Amino acid sequence: MSKEMERKFLVEGDSWKKETAGVLYRQGYLNSAKERTVRVRTVADRGFLTVKGLTVGCTRLEFEYEIPYADAEKMLDELAEKPIIEKLRYVIPAGNGLKWEIDEFLGVNQGLVVAEIELPSEETGFTKPAWLGKEVSQDPRFFNSNLVSNPYSTWEK
Repeated sequence: MSKEMERKFLVEGDSWKKETAGVLYRQGYLNSAKERTVRVRTVADRGFLTVKGLTVGCTRLEFEYEIPYADAEKMLDELAEKPIIEKLRYVIPAGNGLKWEIDEFLGVNQGLVVAEIELPSEETGFTKPAWLGKEVSQDPRFFNSNLVSNPYSTWEK
């Protein structure tokens, strides 16, 4: 068992793209209830099954297991809620052993770009790069599980 403590921010501009290449992520939800989510994901040629608990503040329980890629693909195609979330993920070092994970969404969520940083505790400080925008950690619209039922392309902007 582990706890996930992350903060999420909007991203401004694209200067960060010079620092790394993106990797395609495809993910879907087998259960997207706010009390628990069950996600299946492919990352390049690997598959994962993840169970997450209710978010309290910026923290929640998280259990992740690698599964066969073919199983993950089958679950995405036949069991997951639609639409599938597709995004390019870019990883940029944040110093002190931390890293920024920037997700550039594709498909029905195209135009949305968010950065997440996973921290060892809610009190851990970090440097905010110039491209970091408004914090959205507590805004449920930006939870990946909610982007299935309420895609970014349908939001009033």
